[in-house]
Amino acid sequence: MIEPNLDDVTLVQITDTHLFSDSEGELLGVNTLNSFSAVVNDVLESGLEYHAIIMTGDVSQDHTDVSYSRFEHGILPLKQDCYWLPGNHDYKPSMHSIYPSTQIKDDTYLQIGKHWQVILLDSQVEGSPHGFLSEQQLEYLDSVLKQHPDRFSLVLLHHHPVLVGSQWLDKHCLHNSNDFWGVIKPHQNVKGILCGHVHQDFHQVHLGVSVVTSPSTCIQFKPNSDDFALEKVSPGWRALTLKANGVIDTQVYRLADEAFLPDFDAQGY
Repeated sequence: MIEPNLDDVTLVQITDTHLFSDSEGELLGVNTLNSFSAVVNDVLESGLEYHAIIMTGDVSQDHTDVSYSRFEHGILPLKQDCYWLPGNHDYKPSMHSIYPSTQIKDDTYLQIGKHWQVILLDSQVEGSPHGFLSEQQLEYLDSVLKQHPDRFSLVLLHHHPVLVGSQWLDKHCLHNSNDFWGVIKPHQNVKGILCGHVHQDFHQVHLGVSVVTSPSTCIQFKPNSDDFALEKVSPGWRALTLKANGVIDTQVYRLADEAFLPDFDAQGY
């Protein structure tokens, strides 16, 4: 549990692990369990003091219970509680198979420290790569923001609600992003939107709100590419410090020496 009297709260985002039941499972030539483990070790070696872990979807690549157990076991060294949400590759019944879990929590709303709240949304469309927020999810978001206007807000979802400049990837964005922004716009306490899905470091301010996506723990998509393409950079993770004044300080960390590079001849996955 995050100490309620903290002025500043630091989160670690780990996203898009794409784990398999098989420990040797590979995504485009990258062993996703090994790259995930290396990222966890990198968080530990960074010396960063953090208060919680957030996982923004695509935990699994093969929908199996075992793949989610691998994630649960893999984050044990990080010790702090982990809050997650589903991505387009996830299978929610298998996600739920790990409960009860001492470390992974299924909360969709958190009050963290003295000044912030975090809202986790489910943008999964079963069987499709694009995202969509149901009317229920939009009403939930609006309700929480109305209930706690005094708290700065960070909203988490898997799919990006703004275009990132890659034509193939933007086809798979949040398809009802206008509805999403229609809920966000009246609430001046929303300071950040944090997503997975994009497999790259991206930051844009939209309607005064910072929209941020992050590296995957395995393969990285090449920015501003009309067709599917991979980038020659290592897997990574993101740290975010939610400040008492409403500012979000954030930094991306990557594994050294171009570790875990994929098959660059791949045409998709």
